[in-house]
Amino acid sequence: MRTWSAGITVVTSKHGEDQHGMTVNSFASISLDPAMVSVSLQKHTRTHELVLRSRVFGVTIIAANQQDVSDLFAGRHPEITDRLAAVKTETLVTGAPFIVGGLAWFDCRITQTHDVGGSTHVLAEVIAAREFGGEPLIYHNRDYWKLTR
Repeated sequence: MRTWSAGITVVTSKHGEDQHGMTVNSFASISLDPAMVSVSLQKHTRTHELVLRSRVFGVTIIAANQQDVSDLFAGRHPEITDRLAAVKTETLVTGAPFIVGGLAWFDCRITQTHDVGGSTHVLAEVIAAREFGGEPLIYHNRDYWKLTR
């Protein structure tokens, strides 16, 4: 799968005072009307637990200049235990945090979940969205890339 190029997102969630997020490249648009997306989240992660408990999550599409954000939420800085405290965030409708500086935000409410091996495939309705534009950060062959024209 390392030869499959993909954009990078950070999926975040909040339940009560507990919040967390993780880097995810298994994000896809499922339907435009109604607006629906899917993500696959590894089981036994803090973000997976929060998403399933709260039934809501946020998706931030990461910009080309946010490699440090991708690394942070991928757990490459284990000394930082509160990842969301290390970045500036905002919210839309559900209270899920979004990372400022991303290309777009999707505020989502779960409609279905499916266990698939070591992951849960989550289908969700997009209840709010915001687009900022810019260039995406791409992940390919275990390295970061930027689009060129």
